[in-house]
Amino acid sequence: MSAYKRISITIALFFIGVNFAHAQVTISDGRHVMEISGGISTYYNQRFLKPTSDNRNKDRFRLRDAQIQIEGRIGNLYEYELQVDFVDLASFATGEIDPENPGLMDAYIRYKGLKFVDVQVGYGKLYYSRSSLTPFTRTPYWQRAQIVRGNMFSRRDVGITLMKNVWRQRINMYAGVYTGLGEITLRGDNDASGGLEYVGRVDVAYPTRFRYRDIDDRVTPIPMFSVGFNGRYAEKNLPDGRSFPAFSTGEFGLKVINGERYAYGLDAAFMYMGFSGSFEIHQMRMIPQNANDPLFQGFLPEQTNGYILAGGNVSQLNYFSKKLKSIISVRYEELDLSDLIPGKSQRLSAALAYQIRGFDSMIKFQYFQILAEETIDPIRWTEQFRIGWQLNFK
Repeated sequence: MSAYKRISITIALFFIGVNFAHAQVTISDGRHVMEISGGISTYYNQRFLKPTSDNRNKDRFRLRDAQIQIEGRIGNLYEYELQVDFVDLASFATGEIDPENPGLMDAYIRYKGLKFVDVQVGYGKLYYSRSSLTPFTRTPYWQRAQIVRGNMFSRRDVGITLMKNVWRQRINMYAGVYTGLGEITLRGDNDASGGLEYVGRVDVAYPTRFRYRDIDDRVTPIPMFSVGFNGRYAEKNLPDGRSFPAFSTGEFGLKVINGERYAYGLDAAFMYMGFSGSFEIHQMRMIPQNANDPLFQGFLPEQTNGYILAGGNVSQLNYFSKKLKSIISVRYEELDLSDLIPGKSQRLSAALAYQIRGFDSMIKFQYFQILAEETIDPIRWTEQFRIGWQLNFK
């Protein structure tokens, strides 16, 4: 059977279904309120390979999520959240970690009893990057852009976060200190240097509060805007004196290095009458301690000025039709893994989502196309699509 016939059959099967009943469970004794919810999502993936490749192991059905989420509050002082994905929890036990969707997603306590600031301790998302903070279930895509998937910088870690909002939540400020190893922190100790990572974010919205959402599903009658500024810093002295993937938890080996690592980014977003869009840009400045560090790609110190730059950007436009219960979106992204090597990767994605019952029951289709490749990160496919169903029990 040809690839195009398989695509047609798969799309047809995913559009044959029923509207599942779903409800969020709330337990309360008056002072302590606990809410239990969850979700399941699954898709079919099809790749169009280069003529030089015949490995079709990625043409398959995949269970992406099987999550349980527990949120609660005790009086007006304490909030907590525990969220687990059983699919990726099994992979974590074998040593594999998907930084975009790890097995343990949240496990934190938030104290709101201080006058000027709320304090959050435990494990969860870092307040860095609007795209990273936007929930997967609130987007029409099956995969985040490369720059924010968790391979370039950690999306989660264990630590303490101070947070404050003013001007009726139009201005939000976050600052935190974390172990600095990202998702791999859950395995135990810090690296031998004991270095930590410091992360901060400020975002400003006008004329009203702007949540971490991609889609204007409320068809906002007044234009809304938001702009955010992010920064993070870490200094590590790794055991063997050079940067290496064992502590990177990412395929590029850039998340944790032997030396100093700065990251900074800017993001902006708008919503109006069902239309929405966003732009985000990040750059990493890495200063390895050793001149022979693999990050230097064999270049001499005088050729590099002692540092390496990496980064990328992503732009996205969306439209939500309330009448058709549908979302259409287009996304363009760039990624440069090293300024020492010419070229950068470029991808174009399109997404279409049909809402059976809002975001809680939604069929999602995403198409990827590779426009250009990184010289140091060749891949074996040129186009790809995913189609599947997400169902949230809320």
